[in-house]
Amino acid sequence: MMALKEKIEALKRERNAVILAHYYTEGDVQDVADFVGDSLALSQKAATTDAEVILFAGVHFMGETAKILSPRKTVLMPDMEAGCSLADSCRAEDFAAFIAAHPGRTVISYVNTTAEVKALTDIVCTSSNAVQIVQSLPENEPVIFGPDRNLGNYIKNITGRQNMLIWDGACHVHEEFSLEKILELKKEYPAAKVLTHPECKRPIVLVSDYVGSTAGLLKFAVEDTSTDTYIVVTEPGVLHQMKKAAPGKTFIPAPPMDSTCGCNNCSFMKLVTLRKMADALERMQPEIVIPETTRAAAEKSIRRMLEISKRMGLI
Repeated sequence: MMALKEKIEALKRERNAVILAHYYTEGDVQDVADFVGDSLALSQKAATTDAEVILFAGVHFMGETAKILSPRKTVLMPDMEAGCSLADSCRAEDFAAFIAAHPGRTVISYVNTTAEVKALTDIVCTSSNAVQIVQSLPENEPVIFGPDRNLGNYIKNITGRQNMLIWDGACHVHEEFSLEKILELKKEYPAAKVLTHPECKRPIVLVSDYVGSTAGLLKFAVEDTSTDTYIVVTEPGVLHQMKKAAPGKTFIPAPPMDSTCGCNNCSFMKLVTLRKMADALERMQPEIVIPETTRAAAEKSIRRMLEISKRMGLI
């Protein structure tokens, strides 16, 4: 492993590359990255980096987002098969038909979507800013929100916005957490706080002590002083950063319905390995390529998100 890390460092310098990694990748992948973050933070980094090459250790839509924001840079993916079940649940042609069937609505799409869906969108959002993005619009403005039904319903409940049509998509990881097993863990660790991502189903959200984005969960876990034990209801890759930032605390990954262990991994994120990262930098492949018409349309929706987030003090 050390030899691979050294090879990646050498290739990174040679290629003038920056490595961006999502919290859900393996710990050794996060440790070689120049920046580790959630979707909002990674979008910002992709938009502002001076590097000529971006190696994106994450899933496909994240690499696309980097390319949309940095069209003149080379964006590499360690594995093009690293997709996203949530993005797959919303095909562009189906979403276009849904929008056409409900005209006159502002379209807000979660960042976990393809470039083609972003090109159909007015404003992109992430779990870090979704509530604020919706709240930035006039109270009576009709909205289409896609593709995550759990996040959409969470936003609807938080904001009280009733004029929201929500696409019926979901993330396979966050859909599979077991309420019963979380409650069992809570009995075993009565002092533990339950930290939950808003892509989870509502019954799990309702029993949680804190609900927030991946970055929000990390921040809360590090800063909270009311306990030292946390049940974390999101992809367990983020526990790597939690343990590094708060080594004296205990972090318990929530289990899925069909397992007795805390191993509710995103199979797509786990396709990213050090070997594939080194190979991508060496071969300068696979590379993200997006047709310019699609890229330009998608960029407008992402830039609107970044502008609103900046105006509201979120970035």
